[in-house]
Amino acid sequence: MQIHVIHENAAWLEPLARALDAEGLPWRDWFLDRGVFDLSQPPPQGVFYNRMSASSHTRDHRYAAELTAAVLAWLERHGRCVVNGSRALDLEISKARQYAALETAGIRTPDTVLVAGKELLEPGVIGDQNDYL
Repeated sequence: MQIHVIHENAAWLEPLARALDAEGLPWRDWFLDRGVFDLSQPPPQGVFYNRMSASSHTRDHRYAAELTAAVLAWLERHGRCVVNGSRALDLEISKARQYAALETAGIRTPDTVLVAGKELLEPGVIGDQNDYL
């Protein structure tokens, strides 16, 4: 069965590629910094291993996470086996949702203030503005 590795960072793929090759496993690279997917067609068969990172935008792959979310929804809708599926990606891209999931599981997290927009940071109240950039 074909393994499809979803990612956007070739450097992170190298150790996995070596391990898959050493085991003689058939795999294919899905580099998702951009792409075209016909959602009216079923995806290929196989196991899909998602390694997308929330930091993809720091490597000039601004919409890689959003593209991956859409591709994962397509794969899951067609019943494909997805390792680190849409729920994992959702947690990967949101510290607030990570903390909520941890708290739900009974794991304490640091006190956190969610701020959207650096102009809303209040120095002296929640820390120095430079701590959040």
